[in-house]
Amino acid sequence: MALENKVAVGATPADSRAHHGMGGDVKAWTRTIEITAGADTASDYAFGYVPADAVIMGGSSYSVDDCSTETSATIDFGLYAVDSNVTSDDDALNDGIVLGTAATRQPLIKDIANYGKRAWQFVNGQTTNPKGWLLLKGVIRDASPTAGGTVTVEVLYRAP
Repeated sequence: MALENKVAVGATPADSRAHHGMGGDVKAWTRTIEITAGADTASDYAFGYVPADAVIMGGSSYSVDDCSTETSATIDFGLYAVDSNVTSDDDALNDGIVLGTAATRQPLIKDIANYGKRAWQFVNGQTTNPKGWLLLKGVIRDASPTAGGTVTVEVLYRAP
């Protein structure tokens, strides 16, 4: 088994950070990463950046291949600090997604009551807007996947 720390193509510091600050400016990005069979638990996959004060829209989604029919491997989607602006929250958006079941275009935000919240409001314990950016990552939990496969995240957000 091997610990993986991969970054999606296009998830560079310039990734979607060039919004022009106009109200109601909807941005979107799609990122795909291949998980390797036997990846260690705690392997993380950086998908892309969102402004901390952006409204994450309910149309955001994830899709996964059947990566683990023989184990209880799961993936969580969280928001991570950029420049130490928050305490990272590894399951801020969704958790416990079973990698043993293929899924297409499932809601990235676990609870529909949270649709339309600003990104910083998903981070556990955060009570004020920290400004700056948050990095969306997926993290393998519970067990190593027995097969490789694709994970795709599509994020829609309204920039302030």
